[in-house]
Amino acid sequence: MYETSHMISNENLDVRTITMGISLLDCIDSDSTVACQKIYDKITTNAKDLVKAGQQIEAEYGIPIANKRVTVTPISLIAAASHDHDYVKYAKTLDKAAKALGIDFIGGYSALVQKGYQTGDRTLIVSLPEALAETDFVCASVNVGSTRSGINMDAVAQMGEVVVAGSKLDMMTNAKLVIFCNAVENNPFMAGEFHGVSEPDVVINVGVSGLGVIKTALEKVKGESKDVVAETIKETAFKVTRMGQLVGTVAAERLGVQFGIVDLSLAPTAAGDSVAEVLEEIGVAQVGTHGTTAALAMLNDAVKKGGIMACSHVGGLSGAFIPVSEDAGMIKAVNAGTLNISKLEAMTAVCSFGLDMIAIPGDTPKETISAMIADEAAIRMINNKTTAVRVIPAPGKKVGDTVEFGGLLGYAPVMAVNKAASTAMINRGGLIPAPIHSFKN
Repeated sequence: MYETSHMISNENLDVRTITMGISLLDCIDSDSTVACQKIYDKITTNAKDLVKAGQQIEAEYGIPIANKRVTVTPISLIAAASHDHDYVKYAKTLDKAAKALGIDFIGGYSALVQKGYQTGDRTLIVSLPEALAETDFVCASVNVGSTRSGINMDAVAQMGEVVVAGSKLDMMTNAKLVIFCNAVENNPFMAGEFHGVSEPDVVINVGVSGLGVIKTALEKVKGESKDVVAETIKETAFKVTRMGQLVGTVAAERLGVQFGIVDLSLAPTAAGDSVAEVLEEIGVAQVGTHGTTAALAMLNDAVKKGGIMACSHVGGLSGAFIPVSEDAGMIKAVNAGTLNISKLEAMTAVCSFGLDMIAIPGDTPKETISAMIADEAAIRMINNKTTAVRVIPAPGKKVGDTVEFGGLLGYAPVMAVNKAASTAMINRGGLIPAPIHSFKN
């Protein structure tokens, strides 16, 4: 307990989020007004004590819990029965519920279109810019590909249009939108959360981080071999995951719901947290230089091994995030010229998230954004791993300018994108077939 207390007080150890997943399948109704009322009632009834329970755990155990969140069944599935031509009212219902509960975010304004569009998918996707611009706490995601289905290039093309349209309404809409390949059903991290259809009716998932704890542990093994470094990361991840399991178990018991998973994803939670600095502690002079991808691969693998040793219910993404805007070390590397989008793309092949919180010039063509999404989806489709793209076109900004996001999201330098056109590639549309290993069963 002393060791845990020390990690909390001196090394920024915290629980990044406790997230309640709520199924809305029993809220489906052909009358959208009735459906929205059912949605509001179910969310506010089941999660009414979520914030209170989190605060009690913080006080009793001395463990900071940074966020309290809710995820719901993808709204495209719920709203399809209404045959409405606009789903913004569903987003506003989620936002109203989030405000009533006092939570930080609500996720699930989502669509799963990896193999094609169902009835409600197109309607939801078209509504994304307006829905995100007119709500405060709603987060959205669209899954455009998977290892078993391939990549829906029609959806990829449409998401480029959505990102551009969203940036024109409000740049921050795209900070609340994640475009996935191989999305998971129990991810507790925003903005890509949704409650999968195979999940329990109501469940508690926990996300922890521990970047500061791992960096401090690595400082104690300077000059040691990579075997020692990997073992140190694994042992530290074990301790952090144990804490997450404790918080999740207690929260689930107090709320009278099922405990789901612990997601140990290394991502900045507090000021000073930095994945880049952990990689530099492993041995690279600055993130982006040669050796960075190897260091990240080892970090990601050791985190997963430590987490699985600690808890039999590890899930979600569980690995390292490499957001640019939230990580001072990443920003420093971009400004120094050692880190660019191409290197970030290479790094995503071995970590748990994709191109995250990257500011790009405001005049970037929609086809270029779609091509970035397609490239990232292809990497993870082939590797059978989850990835996501969250890029932020910054109106009026050019390469080298800085974009201020505020709060935890911090700021980001505007990064260069390739100037060669991707128009013909994107305009072909269709489906990129699944890789041959998708037929394993």
